[in-house]
Amino acid sequence: MKRLSLRAGALLAAGAALLAACQGTAPIRPTMPLPAAPAAVPPPPSNVLAIPDAVPRVEPRSPYGNPPFYEVFGKRYYVLRSSAGYDERGVASWYGPGFYEERTSTHEPYDMYAMTAAHKTLPLPCYVRVTNLENGRSVVVRVNDRGPFVANRIIDLSYTAAAKLDMLRKGTAMVEVRALDPTLPAPPPMTAAMPVTPAALGAAAVPGAPAVSAVSPSPAAVTTLFIQAGAFAVHANAERLVKKLRDHGYSNAFVRGDEVAGREMYRVRIGPVGSVEDFDRIVGALARIGLTDAHLAMN
Repeated sequence: MKRLSLRAGALLAAGAALLAACQGTAPIRPTMPLPAAPAAVPPPPSNVLAIPDAVPRVEPRSPYGNPPFYEVFGKRYYVLRSSAGYDERGVASWYGPGFYEERTSTHEPYDMYAMTAAHKTLPLPCYVRVTNLENGRSVVVRVNDRGPFVANRIIDLSYTAAAKLDMLRKGTAMVEVRALDPTLPAPPPMTAAMPVTPAALGAAAVPGAPAVSAVSPSPAAVTTLFIQAGAFAVHANAERLVKKLRDHGYSNAFVRGDEVAGREMYRVRIGPVGSVEDFDRIVGALARIGLTDAHLAMN
């Protein structure tokens, strides 16, 4: 997903720029369309899928891109003190030619063929495993940038990471993002990964990229996904929300009971949800009736 380059950084809110300056950090770049890819962008390697994943290692916290908080488009984001325990599901996007060799939030040049990513609140740098919940593919990337500042998007991936997850042509995918501890062996993917085969580049291809075919996901690798509209300690409160949702046409709303730390928790969910388009549409509609914390969930 394309974002604002540093050359257009003057459009950033003055408060965010002042905060960044006070903290000695690079400005945070909001998302906006950019012109077509510059001619200087080299074509992808002949076998982009053979580029290895990032290897987690212990790194010092970057002096750039890590303010306590910052604001973009009137919304405040708080940077996490640590990535430990971070595990989130949502929609991934990718960014590429329009930002090639631009300075990232850690002041490193952006390499769209490296295994990197942008995130709004994780400390920079850190390492995460991103799993495409629609086909079971999984990659490890190094987070060194901020973004994407678009509704319902939780991570912006490099071209190569997106290719390996087979999401270039669609541009988005429903994913799980799980932080990795570089001092421990990397855990295995949460789902059985598909064989490494050529991804579908399609209309999203960089000039000079080979045209290759898509591979259908294995049914065994696909995860059933839902939208969680709320969570309650009292069952009656969950049932009231289900009734409200059904009154608004969501006949597939239901209550799921789980035990959390020895206590019962009642989660209100809608679904299953089969596509990013459905997810965006439903989350947007829920926000209009006052449910602003809806997010992606697995059964």
